[in-house]
Amino acid sequence: ALGLFSLLAAQAQNTATEDSWKAVYRATPEKVNDLVHTKLQAAFDYDKSQLNGKVWLTLRPHFYGTDSLHLDAKGMDIQSVAIVNNNSNQPLKYSYKNDVLHINLNKTYSRAESYTVYIQYTPKPNDYKAKGSAAITDAKGMYFINPKGTEKDKPTQIWTQGETEATSVWVPTIDKPNQKTTQEFYLTVPAKYVTLSNGLLISQKQNGNGTRTDYWKMDQPHAPYLFFIGIGDYAVVKDSYKGKEVSYYVERPYEKVARKIFGYTPEMMKLFSDKLGVEYPWAKYAQITGVDYVSGAMENTTATLHGSGAQQDARELLDGNNWEETIAHELFHQWFGDLVTAESWSNLTVNESFANYSEVIWAEHKHGKDEADFINMRDMNGYIQSGSEEKHLVRFHYADKEDMFDAVSYNKGGRILHMLRNYVSDDAFFKSLNNYLTTNKFKTGEAHQLRLAFEETTGKDLNWFFNQWYFSNGHPKLDIKYSYNAESKQALIVVKQTQANKVYTLPTSIDVYYGNKRERHQVWVDSKEDTFYINANTKPDLIQFDGDRVLLAERKDNKSLQEHLHAFRNTGKYLDRREALDAAAKNLSKPEALAFIVNEGLKDQFFRIRLL
Repeated sequence: ALGLFSLLAAQAQNTATEDSWKAVYRATPEKVNDLVHTKLQAAFDYDKSQLNGKVWLTLRPHFYGTDSLHLDAKGMDIQSVAIVNNNSNQPLKYSYKNDVLHINLNKTYSRAESYTVYIQYTPKPNDYKAKGSAAITDAKGMYFINPKGTEKDKPTQIWTQGETEATSVWVPTIDKPNQKTTQEFYLTVPAKYVTLSNGLLISQKQNGNGTRTDYWKMDQPHAPYLFFIGIGDYAVVKDSYKGKEVSYYVERPYEKVARKIFGYTPEMMKLFSDKLGVEYPWAKYAQITGVDYVSGAMENTTATLHGSGAQQDARELLDGNNWEETIAHELFHQWFGDLVTAESWSNLTVNESFANYSEVIWAEHKHGKDEADFINMRDMNGYIQSGSEEKHLVRFHYADKEDMFDAVSYNKGGRILHMLRNYVSDDAFFKSLNNYLTTNKFKTGEAHQLRLAFEETTGKDLNWFFNQWYFSNGHPKLDIKYSYNAESKQALIVVKQTQANKVYTLPTSIDVYYGNKRERHQVWVDSKEDTFYINANTKPDLIQFDGDRVLLAERKDNKSLQEHLHAFRNTGKYLDRREALDAAAKNLSKPEALAFIVNEGLKDQFFRIRLL
């Protein structure tokens, strides 16, 4: 009995611990000191999988005067800490515990004064244990891949992964997304390897001992989690965009197909620059692959890292580039995430929802609306099937910051942007994004700033939209029924919201078809049950609720087979055609269903319809 009681007590205690995060408000990190500049000298010990580092951090008090500095520094050996004064180092008192370096400055600095701290240190990433997430499976910051060359057929590489807060495993910093700093990295590496980092490669110096020091400089400020170092035996294939270098770092067997993998990048840069009205903001754009990478890809400023799955041989590429959406996603982050960065992980949506939606923007441009609609449907279904209805898009309560990287921040957020674009219009959507980016460039952003940018641009009050979609949870579940009253000559559309606890406000359209002629009626759904009456002298061939098929919702659409077939032939929408084929497949006992599948469905212009 005692053992059973102890087990139940332990389970209750674990449950309490697991739920305790619900009472913890995840505030935006307080800014006592602001990073200004980071200068790093790094030499790499391949035998020990360690970095020997010296870093000079220039900082400034954010507002209030301060005589102390607290830096994130995870799992390091700290050899010395000093203040730089008239080009000389004066030792400072410090303590180091719980992965935080506490430094006593030599005086109280005001916000009008900057100061530079020097630290000599050795990070040991392989000894540091940290939890990852579903999106980023490990968090030790710097990865030595086959450092001694003992694993046959595996290249020797070093690459870093900073998001969420793992840059501080290999360089002391204030490892928060609301910090921004310029940087200079001096990387001493075996001369046979190439390097990649943020910004531009300014110089290379042969050291005469088999090593070379590469000097990379980043003149524009960005967040520490976007710092990047990549080292290895790569082939570097170069393109350009408006005079800026665009480069692809791949393992040498993939050199000849690098452009087939990444070659749309300049076109993507032009598309996104034109759509946003904000030119690609950085000095270069490079993409590199990493073996054993702990995520899919990472948008390090000017230097995106991709998992080795991006590398496809010529035969694989005959079936299409399965990494194309990821390339677009990470590039769009150079604006949403890098130029304007989520001020806290609670507001991750202003990074990841936009990157997710960029896949739709690219698909519309390059592959047509059907492909874009397919991506929207796929990602909406991914969210709905994830069981994430209880999570807000912007949420200030979570067990771990890694939990923010989920189907809500990505899939759901992207579909919310799709609805917002439809509601305000294409022109207003992209002008609002321009407003958001130009107002907050090289700074941080959150959902409220996004709302204000849209409101300023459109003149519309959007509190209702953001409160419903950004600061709440769940999604509507709709039961839609159609009928026609010949006596009153009216079509009736009844929309019932069947989800529990709340009612959504949904601006949408109802399309009425007579043959191929469409009449559009704009309506607002805002009650548990809404009935819409539309004058119609004859019974319509088709009534289509949510004519543009943009609503994020589960829906039961009560149409007959004939209505589905009419939608297939006349609306032009991917979802309507897909649903018509599904309806026909469920009615194979009817001769017209089989004839439709053979004569129309299998001959559709879009391959994804033909493959159903």
